[in-house]
Amino acid sequence: MPQLPDDLDAVAVRTWCSLALEALGRERAEIDAINVYPIADGDTGTNLYLTVESAAAAVEAVFAAHETGATAPATADAVRAMAHGALIGARGNSGTILAQLLRGMAGVLADGGDAAHLRRALTRAADAARRAVAHPVEGTVLTVAAAAAEAAEGEESDLRTVVRAAYDGALAALARTPEQLAVLGRAGVVDAGGRGLVAVLGALVETVTGQAPVRGPRTAHGKAPTPVDGGSVVGLPVGGTPVEGVPAGGFPAGGVPEAGVPVGEGPLDCPEDGVAGPAFEVIYLLEAGDEQVARLRTRLDALGDSLVVVGGDGLWHVHVHVDDAGAAVEAGVEAGRPYRIRITHFATESGHDLRVQTEPAQRAVVVVVPGDGLAGLCTEAGATTVIARPGEPPASGELVDAIRRAHAREVVLLPNDAALRHTAAAAAEQARTEGVRVALVPTRAAVQGIAALAVHEPDRGFDEDVVAMTAAAGATRYAELAVAERQSWTMAGICQAGDILGLIDGDVAVIGVDVPATARTVLDRMLAAGGELVTLVLGEDVPDSLADALEEHVREGHLAVDTVVYRGGHQRAPLLIGVE
Repeated sequence: MPQLPDDLDAVAVRTWCSLALEALGRERAEIDAINVYPIADGDTGTNLYLTVESAAAAVEAVFAAHETGATAPATADAVRAMAHGALIGARGNSGTILAQLLRGMAGVLADGGDAAHLRRALTRAADAARRAVAHPVEGTVLTVAAAAAEAAEGEESDLRTVVRAAYDGALAALARTPEQLAVLGRAGVVDAGGRGLVAVLGALVETVTGQAPVRGPRTAHGKAPTPVDGGSVVGLPVGGTPVEGVPAGGFPAGGVPEAGVPVGEGPLDCPEDGVAGPAFEVIYLLEAGDEQVARLRTRLDALGDSLVVVGGDGLWHVHVHVDDAGAAVEAGVEAGRPYRIRITHFATESGHDLRVQTEPAQRAVVVVVPGDGLAGLCTEAGATTVIARPGEPPASGELVDAIRRAHAREVVLLPNDAALRHTAAAAAEQARTEGVRVALVPTRAAVQGIAALAVHEPDRGFDEDVVAMTAAAGATRYAELAVAERQSWTMAGICQAGDILGLIDGDVAVIGVDVPATARTVLDRMLAAGGELVTLVLGEDVPDSLADALEEHVREGHLAVDTVVYRGGHQRAPLLIGVE
């Protein structure tokens, strides 16, 4: 049996993230099913899972960087990675607020992981999350977080006692949420986001005690919470063991949601009468300063509701429901640099906001791209895109989410990165369990994805289409230019910090002093083996003159070879090259 931690060190944080992901994976569908406040999109459990998956992946990346070392990462590195991963991967209201809770905890736990630090961390997390919501409402995850912090503050003992107290306080508060929010009481369910937080705290209990909590909720006096409307206690503790008298769906025994009450995650600051709200959900990451974000909050609050802005230190996650999605994005552009922009449309039906339900398409393509420019290009070609930011590869949950957004019976998945092979395979397997036929074409670079997408024909047979796309990708050699960060050995010799590296098919083949000369050398080496088409994808700061010069170089030195140029936007490499 592994040794139980006396404080939350980096290993314990890693374990906590892993167990929280497992817990949310088990309870995802049930949490999705009890959303009644008030939008019927039923995805709170899924959003929480994807948020924690991103947090766990960030922590694993920190540990991977220490694989050759004799010691584990510093606790501060682990908790900050957890918070950053949750921030960039947050989904929906629930995930956005969970990201702020983890960020609040990380700010304290970076200085220490004992009982005293954990008590302060829980309090700071609850306060930070409440401040992030424009118009907080009781009976939500905010209430559950505050109760956990309050219960922990009453304990002056060791870490295990504090964690158990926080969990028990959260679980008791969760059972009281139907008394605080009328729409929950009418449906006979607890708050979905609060239940997800209880799952995360239950994983923390298991981390520090070695045992998952399986008992029902207890108040500070050891009594069970009061049942709702004379029924049984509503809610499930972590581990899937029901509170006595409550079936696995989270509804009172013999009860179902009230007819007409929509089941779905909704804003934390919407009215309780179930009236229709704004038409769009807008989410984006934003690089901006504190003053710009303060003005953005005011502007977005006037545009819509369900406003949650979390983050800090120049990086923010923005979530709002509005009727004018363009205005919400424009406000972000004026405040700083928004990216990973996601806009979801709601249709109004019978007085309630519902996700548009349409017949799925027969086939779709989901493609991972390294920048905004290629995302626009692939979207125009009919593909669903996932943007991989520098240092922020998408998690499997993000790819699954994209497959769902594609809304098709058959999906071709193009990861465009060798490092994403296992992640993409896991996403494909998950989508198959949901009834989607998925084929993974193992593209290793964006230019291979472009070649595959160019020959995609949705009207032909699925297998035939996949074979054609795979053949096109395989016939495309790929290269990229990168800047050396430090002196190191490469396949082409020793490089110095600041050198321009030309990588062909993933290996360093050329070491140069500037981008134009290195690019010409890389092109000549690639075309020495033949080729008919050169694809150039320029990074955000690369001038058009470079493309013109390289196109002329190809035309003069290699007869009958065409060149196409695309703008990749904000991407890791200044130049991507493909040769077909």
